[in-house]
Amino acid sequence: MNLYAPFAQRSLNLRNRLVISPMCQYSAVDGVPNEWHLVHLGSRAVGGAAVIVTEATAVSPEGRISPADVGLWNQVQLDAWKPIVRFIAAQGAIPGVQLAHAGRKASAQRPWDGGGALRADQDPWTTVAPSALPFDQGWHVPQALDDAGIAKVIADFRTAAVRSLEAGFQLIELHAAHGYLLHQFLSPLSNHRDDGYGGSFENRTRLVREVIAAVREVWPEHLPLWLRISATDWADGGWDIDQSVRLAAMVHELGVDLIDVSSGGLIPHVKIPVEPGYQVPFAARIRREAKIATGAVGLITEADQAAGIVDDDAADLVLIARESLRDPYFPRRAAKTLGADIAAPAQYLRAW
Repeated sequence: MNLYAPFAQRSLNLRNRLVISPMCQYSAVDGVPNEWHLVHLGSRAVGGAAVIVTEATAVSPEGRISPADVGLWNQVQLDAWKPIVRFIAAQGAIPGVQLAHAGRKASAQRPWDGGGALRADQDPWTTVAPSALPFDQGWHVPQALDDAGIAKVIADFRTAAVRSLEAGFQLIELHAAHGYLLHQFLSPLSNHRDDGYGGSFENRTRLVREVIAAVREVWPEHLPLWLRISATDWADGGWDIDQSVRLAAMVHELGVDLIDVSSGGLIPHVKIPVEPGYQVPFAARIRREAKIATGAVGLITEADQAAGIVDDDAADLVLIARESLRDPYFPRRAAKTLGADIAAPAQYLRAW
């Protein structure tokens, strides 16, 4: 089965085509990962996936979604990531980190605490965005970033990439999806600027391109760089698949190796036609037209479904999220279903 064929990305050789997608755990203190993250990520590495990508890892304190997000803006966080990364790699999986800045969706409660903006008695912080437009009613009005603020964002991503390498990560994914800061710059619905970072497609994509260039300056040539995007805002006048194809082709030239294709998240209350595999056609079109590797994600829950995506050349990789929360060993279960051979840890051989 192609789903269990190796896949090369620069110097890395992925053992199969299944990737554990970034999923926020909202379980850190002061941005520091802990035992929960070791067990959560480590069990999925034991589970047989080729790549384990951390949850959205903030490049600065103000870039956190919530106070319980992990980060990589200081040495304490870096040191806490090291044993987690070592364990992932020791299981034969590639440790990847998703670097992120939440922008106007920052300073929020954890989902199980309500998920809205932090109240005044919950130590909220000042949020930033391309324009002073809140995410929704009741959310903080962000400060529009000036030139110095934009320069700081770029520098924060660059420094976090340096720390990622020191922590032992072998792959970086930049988060430009789901309504977070880089996505906010891309979409005309959240970016009302009239300077070099707003208006035209060229200007709205400028920050993403500058972040990629800054990260590529410090991220080794032999290691992959991925970009997660929302292929569409699912709203008139917003970011869409046509622009996503154009962006994918541009960033490929800048050193991005794969587009992780999701959708939505920029604005609330939009109607999304959710069904199994509903985002796969976006990954297929970007792969076909932009000539870049893609990852498919979105309600992929069955072995045959995942295999079909790869067999049909709709995407090069399949990213599993919620299904891996239900079953950390999904890659092993899927292999059995598909009749594929997948190595088991020595400790688990008695079950195979």
